[in-house]
Amino acid sequence: MARPCLIIGHRGARGLFPENTMAGFAGALALGVDALELDVALTLDGIVVVSHDPALNPCITRDATGQWLDRPGPLIHTVRADQLATFDVGRLHPGTDYAARFPDQSPADGERIPALEHVLRFHDDADFVIELKTFPNRLGVSADAIELAEAVVVVVDTFSAISHVTVESFDWRGPHHLHRIRPDVRLGWLTCAETVRDAAIWWDGPHPSDFGGSVPRAVAAEGGPVWGPDYADLTLDLVSEAHELGLSVIPWTVNAVGDMARLIEWGVDGIVTDRPERMRCVLTGRCSD
Repeated sequence: MARPCLIIGHRGARGLFPENTMAGFAGALALGVDALELDVALTLDGIVVVSHDPALNPCITRDATGQWLDRPGPLIHTVRADQLATFDVGRLHPGTDYAARFPDQSPADGERIPALEHVLRFHDDADFVIELKTFPNRLGVSADAIELAEAVVVVVDTFSAISHVTVESFDWRGPHHLHRIRPDVRLGWLTCAETVRDAAIWWDGPHPSDFGGSVPRAVAAEGGPVWGPDYADLTLDLVSEAHELGLSVIPWTVNAVGDMARLIEWGVDGIVTDRPERMRCVLTGRCSD
């Protein structure tokens, strides 16, 4: 029997709706995603907010007067939550390369950077994959990894949502800390070529060489249960190895129909995608490149 493959909406469904916004999450859920992937940061006043970039992104951000930022804005962790709420993130900046990547995205003017609390309150029946955005290779650009991890769990506990949440990161300091203090939290360990190459920076101790160069073995040694690799790094043999170790394999960010079909055939457990409607078509056999 084929393994079920979850549809996980990346930043909501970035290919169709403004990323990491309430409108985007609602739109992705309406499409029938199995879980919402989102990114979190910590503000100056300790509020967990949903944002991918450590600083305001000029490709998606307008100020209180409606003007596009002409450069990256302030770092999230240096700004209070009420200050962040003055920025509009409901539309792609026309003419940018970023906008060209997502020509089918529908704008939702007036969308703000939401607090994680707000998202969980209004989508209390949804499942979430929460990525901790901290950067051990860029010290000072984000909140402390352990501080962010603990703040996220406080919010999740407030809504009794632990059973609906996976917490993951490329920066393994946050998951390591949660593994020690909250073994009830489901954890994911993100990897890509850069973080594997620079594991001494990103992995908080272990190194691929400790496991014969095997990334799945490294993730299994951390307790798993989820490995989130860059899909371009995956092979059928790696998927099989991960499954033999008891790991779920959930690659990111897969938007081409052909790649989706191949990964589903290999038996991955879920796919993080900007285009969940395409994946639905692949799963039902009604889609082609």
